[in-house]
Amino acid sequence: MKWITREKPKIDRIACPWLIKKYIDTEAEFIFVPFDEVITQATLLNAIPFDVPNVELSHQLGLCTFDSLIEKYAIEDEAIHTMATIVRGADTDRHDLAPQSAGLWAIAAGMAHNIQDDHELLKQGMIIYDGLYSWAKYLQSVKHFQNPFENLLVNVFQKVFQPDARNNRKTPTWAKELKDIIQDQIDTNLTLSLKEISKELEVNPAYLSREFSKYFEDLSFGEYIRKLRIEKAIDLMSTSNHSLTEIAYLTGFSDQSHFTRIFKKHTGENPSIFRKNISKSKFDTKS
Repeated sequence: MKWITREKPKIDRIACPWLIKKYIDTEAEFIFVPFDEVITQATLLNAIPFDVPNVELSHQLGLCTFDSLIEKYAIEDEAIHTMATIVRGADTDRHDLAPQSAGLWAIAAGMAHNIQDDHELLKQGMIIYDGLYSWAKYLQSVKHFQNPFENLLVNVFQKVFQPDARNNRKTPTWAKELKDIIQDQIDTNLTLSLKEISKELEVNPAYLSREFSKYFEDLSFGEYIRKLRIEKAIDLMSTSNHSLTEIAYLTGFSDQSHFTRIFKKHTGENPSIFRKNISKSKFDTKS
């Protein structure tokens, strides 16, 4: 059977032919044409169109064409479903879906840049998806350093050559810029998110989330933001007459009960008791 799609493939239009060949049509012939010719050529050539708008096999409700093929042909292989999440994350730029998605996108983009012939690109891409399938099927629990000698080398490097790696780690530019962004926006942007910031920094959000704690007091992004908001709340308690409800709102908490719970987690006291102690401390100082 003939299958037809857009030219210049990268993710879905390489992954789908691989899946079609493996599970659906072993004799499949793939045709790549300009976007605006796919439907016309599909009719002329009696080919099945895929990964273009307004056809059955395409993106739907956040899923990609690879997902559509799995659903239509009822493919139940668990390894294929593992791959589907990785492909979807790479193809829809949602690298948070799977840690492998960013790597798949990087490899696919590099290959598409190096190989201009679509059929040669497909041929080489098939090898990539063969490897990804084998990993998903047999190797998900296998770590790189399985050999005892390799483990020994890594341990020596970490313990001898990098004894103070955390203390000596050079803070990257993005971490410095991120700290400035947070300080600038924490007072005005109450819905500050890592995804939003990642666009401003032009850094992958999954990477940012993974590396954040290394440069921000061993705290996750959410924990660090809550810490800053609690510090701001303490400052408002000391310097203003705002009610606790107003302070909760001004520091970005959804309601006072949420504010109270997080505040107690950070300080060990309810905000009302904490404020009384501040007032008492000021009175004692004056007397």
